[in-house]
Amino acid sequence: MRLTHFTDYSLRVLVYLALKGEERSTITEIADKFAISRNHLMKVVQELSHRGYITAIRGKHGGLLLRREPKSIGLGELIRQFENDFTLVECFGENNRCTITPACQLRFILQDALSAFFGVLDRYTLADLLTDQEPALIKLLQLDSLPSKP
Repeated sequence: MRLTHFTDYSLRVLVYLALKGEERSTITEIADKFAISRNHLMKVVQELSHRGYITAIRGKHGGLLLRREPKSIGLGELIRQFENDFTLVECFGENNRCTITPACQLRFILQDALSAFFGVLDRYTLADLLTDQEPALIKLLQLDSLPSKP
């Protein structure tokens, strides 16, 4: 199983905004820091805003801010919302034409594995991505070189 770029970028945006705290960020700024497409990031930000994870303020003094506390953003919740296909094998789907499905145990084993995957993710929040790593993340994203605002 692999997460989509959309989910990956969503997590990156949330990490970035959590690191910035009350300081507003722009799509261009985030895209530049992660070397990802600004156009793709616009769609990600729009969805994050629509789902209540961030606030997007328009205008000259606008920008992006987290709407929720990092500890209230569950990783399992976010990934369930942003991923649209957990059909690991054909027999998970509606158009199953596999002839061995009635006798095959693979579907049950993979469903158990998927449940375990989300069970682990449900134990973590955005805050857990920052714990003990915040100084390193700030350095890697060069946020420590930004001028402080009064």
